Amino acid sequence: MLLYFRLIRAKDWIKNIFIFVPLVFSKNLFHSDYLIKEIIAFITFSFASSFVYVFNDLTDIEKDKIHPIKRNRPIASGEISIAKAKVVLIVLLIFIILLSLIIWNEFVLIIFFYILINIFYSFFLKNIVIIDVLCISAGFILRVVSGAVIVSIYVSNWLIVTTLFLSLFLAIMKRRVEFVNYRNFNQQREVLEKYTLAYIDQIVSVSATAVIISYALYTVSARTVLEFGTEKLLYTTIFVVYGILRYMYLVFKENKGENIAELILTDKPMLINSLLYIFTTLLIIYF
Repeated sequence: MLLYFRLIRAKDWIKNIFIFVPLVFSKNLFHSDYLIKEIIAFITFSFASSFVYVFNDLTDIEKDKIHPIKRNRPIASGEISIAKAKVVLIVLLIFIILLSLIIWNEFVLIIFFYILINIFYSFFLKNIVIIDVLCISAGFILRVVSGAVIVSIYVSNWLIVTTLFLSLFLAIMKRRVEFVNYRNFNQQREVLEKYTLAYIDQIVSVSATAVIISYALYTVSARTVLEFGTEKLLYTTIFVVYGILRYMYLVFKENKGENIAELILTDKPMLINSLLYIFTTLLIIYF
């Protein structure tokens, strides 16, 4: 079972926590009906992301075999056969369809749009400069939008903009680690030939700055202050700043960060900062 959990990358499901963002910031976290729907959405998106991971591993099997880290993945290492991986793929798709039938609103369209984008990404979009990064970024935005759609609640445009820049930041940082670590571009990612380290670092600077500014502006916007009845949400900006700077430190100094989910769970300062942000945000919004 642990082998199959590795195949579907269950630890990466932490990325789907973005689904709960609209619920938290709309002050509906303790609305039981909404919460149940969000949990179903989280499970559905988790199966969808696992479907994408397995599909990607099947299409990139030859490249993964010569990758210093990805060669240890179940399919590339031969621990799970291609035939069994395809069965897992079918099972995941069945679960996605069944859960979609339970929900059946615009959320379903977002799920299948997410899968479609990633299928195109696996085949050719990942080889188009800039588009490759935006495709990764789109996944995070779709998570936030799906969290709002599933319960038909309003999500602030500032929150969408912040998510856009944050997802762009995470995507380009992933590319930076790949660029530095894997010089044999043609055997790993063809698109890396079209980037330079200086260009990547420029995008990192722009996106990191944009995340901090857009989030800070969201916390003090008139609608936000009116909604929460306080300007104290601004204090949570310090956690956002630290998180961005800490992540940049780990990437630039220690050359980590190819997998953001793994980094958050294994780096104690990042984990503590994330928990403090969540606790402080909930305290300000709800109590």
